[in-house]
Amino acid sequence: MSFSKYKVAMFGSYYRGFYLLNELLHGDISDQVSVVGVATDNPQASNIAADKRVWQYPHSAYEEGMVSDLAEEFNVETFTGTVNAQPFYDIIEQWKPDICVMATFGQRIKARLINTPPLGFYNMHPCIDDSWPSEYVGGNPFQALMRDGKRYCTIAFHAVDESFDTGPLIEMSKKIALPKEASVTDMHKISSFAAAQLASGAVKKIIARHQAAT
Repeated sequence: MSFSKYKVAMFGSYYRGFYLLNELLHGDISDQVSVVGVATDNPQASNIAADKRVWQYPHSAYEEGMVSDLAEEFNVETFTGTVNAQPFYDIIEQWKPDICVMATFGQRIKARLINTPPLGFYNMHPCIDDSWPSEYVGGNPFQALMRDGKRYCTIAFHAVDESFDTGPLIEMSKKIALPKEASVTDMHKISSFAAAQLASGAVKKIIARHQAAT
């Protein structure tokens, strides 16, 4: 039996968003999915809080727009406004995603969006393989890992709920080594490719389970 491609909406920015979008467009999973839209950060907008999360650290203008640049290069519709509001609700109803995945995104996701994709809404969160939810939940996990002198991190792929990084754990990456003098932005860059590979593999499994059930 043949299957149509599954529609994916990505909510992401910076290096994690860039590598995930590239994986969805060109990676092994690209023959199973179609990217129907991208919501990404505009750090200059008030709803993103540029003094928090990754945007509080030194970065270039190119890094602010690297996800939207890649999306536009491949004619993927891009949204940079507030996602928990009617204008975006109208847009995502047109996208009709089967699954949504977040990868460094500066807005909380509320119930209406969480419940939109039939195969689920997922996020990636840096932590260590301690427990889940991890003690490193929150908006700046790399800073917390660095504060505690951790020399590795892992990436959790988890379902999104209305709390902060507490939804059910789906998969955990292998350990990713962190150099002793790594900065927060270094940590983002070092871990982003592994995060994209983790998400790609997890989405493949979600699709396989859905196909087996239909």
